[in-house]
Amino acid sequence: MAVSSRRTSVEHPDPRVLRCVRQAALAGLALVLVWPAMRGSNAWIGWLPLWLLGMPLSAWWALYRFRLPAAWRNRRQRSGSRQRPQARRLRRPRPAAAVRAA
Repeated sequence: MAVSSRRTSVEHPDPRVLRCVRQAALAGLALVLVWPAMRGSNAWIGWLPLWLLGMPLSAWWALYRFRLPAAWRNRRQRSGSRQRPQARRLRRPRPAAAVRAA
């Protein structure tokens, strides 16, 4: 049974995992905004906003397989047109010894 490498449909994350990650990100955001001590650093785990906000947000993004938001994709496609043609590699003549050997 052959498995196609292309995805035929958009895969959605498990709603239960998504809800947990979303709640962790929102709780981390609330802690960082409301409690000034959570904006600092801990000797054992390092910079707290990274763990309270950055990691849950990156996990949330990873659940969607690192796709860009639709607004960013549309803007990227519009501004993606090139004004000049693509650069081409120069063709160099082959040395005479290589031509004779071939």
